[in-house]
Amino acid sequence: MAGDKNRPHTEGSEEVTFGKKLLLFTLLCAAGFLLFKAFNGDEEVVSTIPRAMQVTYVPSDFKMQLDNQKTLEILSNPQRYKNEFDQLILDFNTNLVVHVANRMNLTQPQKAAAVNEYRKMHPSIRQMYFNDFISLGDSTNKTYQTWYENESSNAVDLLNEVASKYTCFFITNIIGTILKTQDGKLAVNGKAIETPCGIALTEGLRPLVKRLQETAAIRDFSRAHNLMKERVERAITELAVMEVKDKKGIRIQNASKLLGYNVSTTELEIVAMSIMKVGFNLQNYFSINVDDRNKTVIVTLPQPQILSHEVYPKVENLDIGLMRDLTSQDFNDNVNKLRQAFREDAMKSDIFTKSQVRAQEVMNMMLQPMVRNINKSYKIAVQFQNPKSMDYDINQQQSKSQTKQPLKR
Repeated sequence: MAGDKNRPHTEGSEEVTFGKKLLLFTLLCAAGFLLFKAFNGDEEVVSTIPRAMQVTYVPSDFKMQLDNQKTLEILSNPQRYKNEFDQLILDFNTNLVVHVANRMNLTQPQKAAAVNEYRKMHPSIRQMYFNDFISLGDSTNKTYQTWYENESSNAVDLLNEVASKYTCFFITNIIGTILKTQDGKLAVNGKAIETPCGIALTEGLRPLVKRLQETAAIRDFSRAHNLMKERVERAITELAVMEVKDKKGIRIQNASKLLGYNVSTTELEIVAMSIMKVGFNLQNYFSINVDDRNKTVIVTLPQPQILSHEVYPKVENLDIGLMRDLTSQDFNDNVNKLRQAFREDAMKSDIFTKSQVRAQEVMNMMLQPMVRNINKSYKIAVQFQNPKSMDYDINQQQSKSQTKQPLKR
């Protein structure tokens, strides 16, 4: 009996060991399954995408033939060439849509559908482009930009800024509509894979902008130097109602290095005074109508704008280093930066609202005596064109204004 008590229980020990092995095996299997799911989850998502949404990218070149000189003229004067501007945006964006469709190897019916989708969107797209071009620029900028040799370059930069703002919006919507993606996801194959938006920007917009910038640099230089030979006289029809005076300064340092060490430093401080006149260009639009029912003389003016902007720079400090690393271009560039800063401040201020209030006072002062001589019971009301529906075709506006009912004496 004593010997039985000291004998080890081999059967129970074997059962415990087997249970531990089984538990360890189960845990290893579970861990392996979880790792498999973690590293292969994307493949399962891709496999659930319908075949119709699996796209294979193929090589394709962006092809759009442009008359660079004519394009720069249109971009520099969108108000004057509104119809041409509209056609330019239509052609450019349509070519972008076709290029993206070619890169994604879409079928001919799908390409046609994509172009059709853009044409449906174009009326609103073109208005947004035009409004941005008008709001980001103004009439008095052209002479300054020509003088500082960057009128055409600024127009190209403006195209790049506005197109970059809207291209992804309409490209993404069109591709999503044509392919009817689930949650906006696509399964893609092939080389040079990029999003539809990326294709439009990097393969379409950027190369086009680069080509235009090269032509713009030549055009600006030539026009700036030809401006020295011009003396232009013309009659103007403007109503200036506000004047803004401001002062700003800028300080720059140019350091010349040799073997990584500063050997020469040039400092330049420029202070500039700005005199800006804001008002109304009556050549764009002006009409006077008589409302007999309400006994009101209605004066309609265009939206206020910067009519003239004079900048007077003065060098406060000039310390030229040994290397003489300051050029006339540095001076011009910094004066132009100050000029742009003055204009940006004006655009962000309430000067245009004040101009509208002042215009009403001026119209009352100018027309009230004449209106009272006709009929003392009539009053004067001043209104302004809606900027969202403005037609900047001057010839058309003049023909329209001629058909308005004139003020009767």
